[in-house]
Amino acid sequence: MRFDVLTLFPDFFTSPLKQSILGRAIERGFLEVRIHNIRDFTTDRHRTTDDYPYGGGPGMVMKVEPVVRALESIVPHRDDSTKVILTTPQGELFDQAKARRLAELERIVIVCGRYEGIDERVREFVDIEVSVGDYVLTGGEIPALVLIDAIGRLVGGVVGDVDSVKDESFSRGLLEYPQYTRPEVFRGLRVPGVLLSGNHSEIELWRRRESLRRTLQRRPDLLEKAELTEEEKRIIDTLKHHTEDRHRRDTPQ
Repeated sequence: MRFDVLTLFPDFFTSPLKQSILGRAIERGFLEVRIHNIRDFTTDRHRTTDDYPYGGGPGMVMKVEPVVRALESIVPHRDDSTKVILTTPQGELFDQAKARRLAELERIVIVCGRYEGIDERVREFVDIEVSVGDYVLTGGEIPALVLIDAIGRLVGGVVGDVDSVKDESFSRGLLEYPQYTRPEVFRGLRVPGVLLSGNHSEIELWRRRESLRRTLQRRPDLLEKAELTEEEKRIIDTLKHHTEDRHRRDTPQ
């Protein structure tokens, strides 16, 4: 898969794209990431990429011309295998399901927003607007890295152990079960005995139950959209009853 990133700060990506899984994937050719400086597509001698907003107001707005020139230079022709994404707080919330769908593409172009905003007309030249959360950042560079990491790791060959991608948090719309490794006991904190039993069916049942328990406790909103089996629904009902019983016992009469 190839990523093209349009940014005013190309050096921002130098170190992150050399690290860990992303760095190895790029080095081995599973991913290709090209960074494009939007300033290279300006036409004035000051390389101007922003201006004051029409109608007044604080801050500066990114100009439409250099962004569109960059897009037309990088992707002169588009088809269904390529999508242009604008990172913006006004976009659809990015999640694991979107990451999986985007990972099926051959090429993704990411436009990094900046300053007070971006000229509204840029939106006519992008396919998808994406937000990485309900907060405001100084620019779209960090969201671009989030997209590259979340989408790129789903591309075949990027993560060595395919099963680790299938079982992690949000892969089925649920949070991941607790994980443990050596030592067996640390300052009185013990690894659950079932994980030491060697009984794989019991371990699998424990992991499913703990995944459901953690999701119910921390992100119950995810359960509304998760595709659950009948057995998992029964487990959730049991967990809810236990929680309600404990709450009644702890509440002063």
